[in-house]
Amino acid sequence: MITPFDSTHPGRISLPGAPPYPAAVPFPSPYGPDETIPPPPPYPGSATPSEAAHPAGKPEPQSGSGKRAPQEGLGRRGRVHLAKRQRGIDATAVGQLLLQLPSFLAGLVIVATLSHLLFPGTGWLGILLWLGSGAMAFHRPTERALARHLLNLRHPTPGELNRLEPLWREVTARTGVEGRAYELWIEDSDHLNALAAAGHIVGVTRFSLERLSDGQLAAVLAHELGHHVRGHAWSLILGQWYAVPGRFAWTAVRRLIRLVTVVGRGRMSFWAAALFLAVGAIVLAVAWEYWFLTLTLVAAPYLLAAVTRRTELRADHHAVAAGFGPMLAEVLHLMQATEREGGHATASALSGCGKTAGIDLGTAARGGRRSLSGKLLSSHPDYYTRLHHLAPYLERR
Repeated sequence: MITPFDSTHPGRISLPGAPPYPAAVPFPSPYGPDETIPPPPPYPGSATPSEAAHPAGKPEPQSGSGKRAPQEGLGRRGRVHLAKRQRGIDATAVGQLLLQLPSFLAGLVIVATLSHLLFPGTGWLGILLWLGSGAMAFHRPTERALARHLLNLRHPTPGELNRLEPLWREVTARTGVEGRAYELWIEDSDHLNALAAAGHIVGVTRFSLERLSDGQLAAVLAHELGHHVRGHAWSLILGQWYAVPGRFAWTAVRRLIRLVTVVGRGRMSFWAAALFLAVGAIVLAVAWEYWFLTLTLVAAPYLLAAVTRRTELRADHHAVAAGFGPMLAEVLHLMQATEREGGHATASALSGCGKTAGIDLGTAARGGRRSLSGKLLSSHPDYYTRLHHLAPYLERR
């Protein structure tokens, strides 16, 4: 087995030879070039940097009832200074919005056409309602419905919440973020993964909760918080929201082509072929006339994937600035080792935009090599790239 298990935490995954706590390094702020994030404070209850790097390094005292005793230093923080800006939007979030503009325009054309056909004279009302519907993506009940039915998340049990809340308070306190603005959810999955969904949801898998140490789990939470505070999560969900009409239209076109193909095998092959040629000619004529829009629609998925890979590096850096760099490197090494194993049920993920309406931690390849197109459309950098970008912050100074 490549990944050993920590004897002090049965069932938890840990890696030997963890790197030391990084020295204080000025870190660029996502909010502007003139601001810097101060070096992370010492981990509460710790006296040395090495202990700060591994909050789960000490055995946890257990109560007589078998319940998890509070970890030393967690939940006993004094005054927490909140950042002036709780959220921002960095260049990658802006890039996500711009690259989803063609999908938005296509959806606008579809909605406008249907509105004028179904409601002559008042079609403008349908357009305004559709434009205003984007605010629903940040409506708490709508967010919860998306998390429950689209992402298959659930509320944590009291035991799971007791595990997550102290770590979440520590992560948000280090970054000056009001943690109560977000909700913690659980995905019943045997994969190593986490995700930032909608505007206020952070989800982790049950496997991650059971197998990762406290420090590793805190690093994962810090990564997902980075997606929220830098604007990656809301820009993605907003783009996906307005792309729904275009997706429905594309699905309808595919089904029509499939129907024509099936009918073409029967007795009406001549008329089916004629219809297919007519539709194809119209599509080609429109594509040739509006070649710039066609080229944009074809290239946009590749450009969006490249920008999304960049958001993962930004979220990694957010975790580093909070002092969780070594623990995040442990998790990435763990995922890399699991990927080399190949085919195991736990070899799933820890990064990026793998799920609709959410940015997850990442997806490991399940055996075999990906094609060039698969690599270009991947929402996450490979682990070598992510570890390479983390390396400068893990060196001794």
